[in-house]
Amino acid sequence: MFRTSVQNTEVACAEVAVIGGGLAGVATALRLQAAGLSTVVVEAHGHLGGCAGYWRHKGFSFDVGATTLVDFEPGGVGAELLASTGVPPLAGEALPGYEAWLPDRRVSLHRDQAAWHAERLRAFGDDRAHRRFWALLDQLATTFWAASRRGVRLPVRSAADLVRDVRILGADLPQVRHLGRTLGGALRDCGLAEDRALRALLGMLVEDTVHSTVDRAPLINAALGVTIRGAGLTRATGGMHGFWRTLAGRYRSLGGVVLAGTRVSRVDGSAGGFTVETGRGPVRARRVVFAVPAPTAARLHDGLGRRLDRYLRRDAGEMGGAVLVFLGVPADEVAGSSFTHHQLLESYEKPMGDGNNMFVSVSAPGDEISAPSGHRAVMISTHTSLAGWRLPEDAYRQRKKEITEHLVTQARRVYPRLGERAVVSATGTPRTYERFGFRPGGAVGGPHQTLRNTNQFAIPHDLGGRGIWLVGDSTWPGLGTVACVLGSRIVAEGILKEKP
Repeated sequence: MFRTSVQNTEVACAEVAVIGGGLAGVATALRLQAAGLSTVVVEAHGHLGGCAGYWRHKGFSFDVGATTLVDFEPGGVGAELLASTGVPPLAGEALPGYEAWLPDRRVSLHRDQAAWHAERLRAFGDDRAHRRFWALLDQLATTFWAASRRGVRLPVRSAADLVRDVRILGADLPQVRHLGRTLGGALRDCGLAEDRALRALLGMLVEDTVHSTVDRAPLINAALGVTIRGAGLTRATGGMHGFWRTLAGRYRSLGGVVLAGTRVSRVDGSAGGFTVETGRGPVRARRVVFAVPAPTAARLHDGLGRRLDRYLRRDAGEMGGAVLVFLGVPADEVAGSSFTHHQLLESYEKPMGDGNNMFVSVSAPGDEISAPSGHRAVMISTHTSLAGWRLPEDAYRQRKKEITEHLVTQARRVYPRLGERAVVSATGTPRTYERFGFRPGGAVGGPHQTLRNTNQFAIPHDLGGRGIWLVGDSTWPGLGTVACVLGSRIVAEGILKEKP
């Protein structure tokens, strides 16, 4: 299946070419390879991972986006991927939850559901309004986590899709009436719109999971995002580096081919005869999966670009970025907390993002893939607008310095000595993601989810027509590791049913 050659001659030939080596792309390729189809993954970066990848420096391995895997435990969406492709269960830490640090209180976001139910009433109020609100979120989360695990499909593209989804939802079908509601609307209906602490916590959670705000986040998607700890959070040994060792190793053992450090310039042809033009020469394939941001996919294939145009125009103002601070520190600088993951909010009065709220992730003790002996890897992240980083070089460097100092200072609420003796200190911005991650404009995570662009209005996986598929954070269900894995299942099943 694989051929090596010189520039401008064929370098690979496969039944399916997957453009983009992030989680959605590799999971799709892995499923197809395990099912007997030959695949090749073409990745511009030097190794697989994408926005669920990693960066290595001075013996440390830092996660560059996702730091945890959602629903990879028995019965989960991720666990189904592993089991169906012969990947062994992941070695790692089942996180007990994490700590939310609000300006006037701390809230333990427990994985254990009974502990979480008690904690949220303690922290925000044990009254009828709060109980009603949490009961609604619990009900929606239970319904739609189960539906996701059973393979629900959106947007509905055919009568077969509709019949499938109705069967999956069964007696819970009436819950679809909430598709037109927002999280903010649910708060208002419960009389909690002015509960600033509750709104702040929910705001941090939905920004991290659906990249939206309380008032704009679709209620069902928000319910899933707020409850991801109950679905199971796992940090693989070695973080995302350790995870990719396992996943990529299994893919290659099945005969899958990875062309890393290989940029795609164009895709031509039609079903049964595509040519993927790369810097190393053409790749021939019968079908193509675009596992890259929608704007990139549109640029690479003319016909797909025309079909994507209205979605791209709709979502042009909904893209966002991230800032990450990477610290490699002596282990005693992060001692003293029972949680390794924390969310912090500086002020109720400021908008979310840009350092007002942040997520802190620390590698597990003894994890020597992530950090040398006696040390730990620390990642501090915050969401940011893209426009604020379009600056002259001097102004850019100053802003980068200021936000780095701010993020580390705020993280010292949890770890007072953090960064005092750092072995590694580096910061990534939207410019970094654009340069090294090949993300258009530095945008990450797909568009902010709203009622206008998600669920039934999301970019369909089969939008490109016969032989062309899309998967990843630009398509339904959207963001995060569990969403990428679910999308890979939908696309792989579609390709396997498609006539050659």
